[in-house]
Amino acid sequence: MTDSPRHIRRNSRHTGIIIAIVVAACLLVGASTALLVARVKPSTAGATTSHAKAHLDVMSTEPAPGATSVALDSAVSIHFTTALASDTPSPTLSPAIPGTWVQSGPDTLAFDAAGTLPPGSSVSVTVPSGPDGIEGSSGQRLSEPLHLSFTTAPMSMLRLQQLLAQLGFLPVSFTPADPEPVPANQMAVAQLGTFSWRWSTLPGDFMALWSPGATNVVTQGAIMTFESQHGLTTDGLAGPRVWSAVLAAAAADQTNSYGHYDFVEVSTQIPEQAVVWRDGQVAYSTLANTGIEAAPTEEGTWPVYARYTSTTMSGTNPDGSHYDDPGVPWVSYFHGGDALHGFIRASYGRPQSLGCVEMPPAHAAVVFPYTPIGTLVTIA
Repeated sequence: MTDSPRHIRRNSRHTGIIIAIVVAACLLVGASTALLVARVKPSTAGATTSHAKAHLDVMSTEPAPGATSVALDSAVSIHFTTALASDTPSPTLSPAIPGTWVQSGPDTLAFDAAGTLPPGSSVSVTVPSGPDGIEGSSGQRLSEPLHLSFTTAPMSMLRLQQLLAQLGFLPVSFTPADPEPVPANQMAVAQLGTFSWRWSTLPGDFMALWSPGATNVVTQGAIMTFESQHGLTTDGLAGPRVWSAVLAAAAADQTNSYGHYDFVEVSTQIPEQAVVWRDGQVAYSTLANTGIEAAPTEEGTWPVYARYTSTTMSGTNPDGSHYDDPGVPWVSYFHGGDALHGFIRASYGRPQSLGCVEMPPAHAAVVFPYTPIGTLVTIA
């Protein structure tokens, strides 16, 4: 009985030592295993970085969305967050502009314009998405389409005059400082150069009407002549439709089909006369009648805006009575109800009309072909 307790204590000590050794060994093995796992097994974050496709989205655009007064020779480009497939579909522009989309960089699409941006217009850019949309180099697709728009600057009056002069619609010519052809995407941008009169024999009073870079009646008449030849409303106003048509005509070298520059001077000095100028020379003259004191013909210069080989003229006389004259021949309206036309009178050369410029019918028939839409008429 006395030996049992000693035997138990000895076994307990040995057991504790063994357990301690086993635990230590387990800890050592566990630590080694953990270290091995940590060194071999990639982390979750590492797996995502190595295997997931980079997200495809639009990073920036040029011009910026909502930009205004964008220069007409500005570049149009779209920069994405990742590289693109070489055969990715392209964005679209509205209105359509001649040119093609090209990859100017691994992650950038740029529009290589074959012409200028449309002046004074709102331009929309659509970047397609989905299965048929923009594609990344790893097959990614843009998740949502992008729609943006910007507004271009109007074409300057100076550039419009330069082009109208080169196309033969003005009594001045324009010579660019650079003899090289203007790049297509800069056609709407004013060029350095000089204007010069096509005929040095033009009257000084007429030449004083012209001013480069400024709105004036000479330019207004030229615009109206251009509009008439190109099927546009002949209002003499330079808007987007006129700018686009002028640019197209310049690109095609489509010059003034009329082939001459005419204007009419009407003198209110007795004897009154209508003098027709063509290409810097007097082409024809005739006695004429202007308005009486109660209904004078207003002095100034205006472009012809409507023409009739024969029409009815009606209105109110200064005394309040009504007149109605059918069959008035060779009529060219230039200012309100005032017109160049034929009218039978006993004599000519003094005020007799109600504001119009009357001529003998046979003489009016000669003058009429010299007065297409836009022809300037000066009353002085």
